[in-house]
Amino acid sequence: MNRPLRLTRVLLCALLLVAAPLVQAADAAVDAITQAVARPDVLRGQFTQEKQVSGFKNPLRSQGQFVVARKHGVIWSTLKPFPSEVVVTADRILSRQRDGSTRVELDARQQPAMRSVNAIMFALMSGDVQALSSQFNVEATREGQGWRLKLTPKSAMLAKAFQSLTLQGDRYVRQVEIIEANQDRTRIQFTALSEAPATLNADEARRFE
Repeated sequence: MNRPLRLTRVLLCALLLVAAPLVQAADAAVDAITQAVARPDVLRGQFTQEKQVSGFKNPLRSQGQFVVARKHGVIWSTLKPFPSEVVVTADRILSRQRDGSTRVELDARQQPAMRSVNAIMFALMSGDVQALSSQFNVEATREGQGWRLKLTPKSAMLAKAFQSLTLQGDRYVRQVEIIEANQDRTRIQFTALSEAPATLNADEARRFE
């Protein structure tokens, strides 16, 4: 798998925080979940990620924080074990390293075939039911006051990266588990979620430029 698709896998999870339960509103269970889940313009929080790589005994762990802005994109900042940052917008995926250097991992204007990846991510953000239902099969269940969604890709492109994505939550997505096509597993826990302030601050806005 190429590097842009690996970055997209992580960022997809952040975007699911605000829009995953809108995948297929015709399903009664999904419709109920849609009504329960918040869809703020800006959502901030912290994440803990644990990845189990096939053939390795100990999982790889990382921690950080993120900002999901519906009209701008995602800032995904890893703090441990090594600081780094990924910013995704409609046109590009940009990585920043701890030394301050930046690199464009994907420019959709130069790689039109990859624009479909960004289109899916922003469909998740905007709740574009038609676009998402064409890409994912959905199984939805209610669990007490919470819910669970299992997404399996329809498209060959996504199937090369993911076997399935499973989300659990309540008002927000609280956990995402990714099973990759090669059977590697990633589990991401989201905590300290906040909708305030409801707009980007000056530093966050600058990082999207």
